Amino acid sequence: MYLKEKIYENLIKFFAYITILVTIGIIGVLLFETIEFFEEVSLKSFLFDTKWTPLFEEKHFGILPLLLGTFLTSAIALSIAVPFGLVIAVFLSEYASQNLRKTLKPFLELLAGVPTVVYGYFALLTITPILQKIFPTISTFNALSAGIVMGFMIIPIIASLSDDALNSVPQSLREGAYALGSSRYEVSLKIVFPAAFSGIASAVILGLSRAIGETAPLITIGALTYIAFLPTMPLKDDFPFITLKGFMDPFTTLPIQIFNWVSRPQRAFQLKAASAIIILLFIVFLLNGIAIILRLKYQKRLKE
Repeated sequence: MYLKEKIYENLIKFFAYITILVTIGIIGVLLFETIEFFEEVSLKSFLFDTKWTPLFEEKHFGILPLLLGTFLTSAIALSIAVPFGLVIAVFLSEYASQNLRKTLKPFLELLAGVPTVVYGYFALLTITPILQKIFPTISTFNALSAGIVMGFMIIPIIASLSDDALNSVPQSLREGAYALGSSRYEVSLKIVFPAAFSGIASAVILGLSRAIGETAPLITIGALTYIAFLPTMPLKDDFPFITLKGFMDPFTTLPIQIFNWVSRPQRAFQLKAASAIIILLFIVFLLNGIAIILRLKYQKRLKE
């Protein structure tokens, strides 16, 4: 029996170390490619240039328009996913019976496993035509349709993780509030929700990380372009005022451009892809780090 446990333990350690080594290897290769890219393009122009025109004769490699396009679609997705996800989580945790919760929770988690390309085709065939009837001037290539479909896509993640956070709140808090004459509404929103806030915030951040890195839904609605600008408005003299493009306008995002570059065999495009992936990884790692800190804070609060 002891020998079996030792074998299982060593196998688990082996696969854990393999995962760590693979991650380090990926980051190492990307850093090597990125250093080579920045020998040709300055880091300052890459991060702060307001134009992305890599195929023009006068090449610009400003990643800022791509980042803003990514955050624009992610913000639209969160504006949809957060309200719906939290309402579903509160309902499952505080209002639904145990039998109803056991029935609905698997369906909710099943939605999280739907291939992302399916959401993209749903946007292409359903959401975009509806938006064109409401807003006749909206472009086929727009951020609103992509943001809406990504919002539906991350609802299950936010709802499921938030439900787990709400259910982790000690039952004694609910019982004490009910004993003082509080209603179910007051207990849900004034007692349980604040107690689980760190876990809920962690769920929202993880949903945001998923939205930032998505590619398939954006490709299938046609958000595929090699050109991106930050529109400018002159204020005093030649001082530019940088504004976001409207959510009805054509746009592109960082994951979309990474997909474009990786699909091209030329070495120059591979270098661009590596440098952009490093930026994307940094953003996702930063968000995941914030989520971990919030989750640890939440667990510490529950222990106290």
